[in-house]
Amino acid sequence: MESTGTHTAPGPGAVPAGEPDLVTVPTRQGLEAVDIIRRAACRADGVGPVLHDGSGDTLGFLVPPGTADAWDLPGSACTQTNGRGMRFGESAAPTAGGTGWLLPPEAVGPVTDPAVLRAALGEAARLIEAADNCR
Repeated sequence: MESTGTHTAPGPGAVPAGEPDLVTVPTRQGLEAVDIIRRAACRADGVGPVLHDGSGDTLGFLVPPGTADAWDLPGSACTQTNGRGMRFGESAAPTAGGTGWLLPPEAVGPVTDPAVLRAALGEAARLIEAADNCR
């Protein structure tokens, strides 16, 4: 089966065309996923910009445009930003509802590869479940 490549992430340092999509997850799982991605020595591109909400309940990972069309990971949501007044370039500071950057765009790669994020979120969920079952 051939892949059309419509949902592939850009290479390291490449800026995706269009506005990025946003994958939101519970904070605990998101923080674990950030750590997992950053520890993976073989990943040259690593994690892209990550938002946190003002209440501290969720983290949001910027992913390439079009990711929302095929995202189906339970416990997370992926939405198209379509610009929606958010600026994601360097020194852009989101302010809606106390939202801010955990990892700002100027400190990391342009977006997180959706396949890498999916794998890290799965591993994070398993680690959290194992830790919770040890209590």
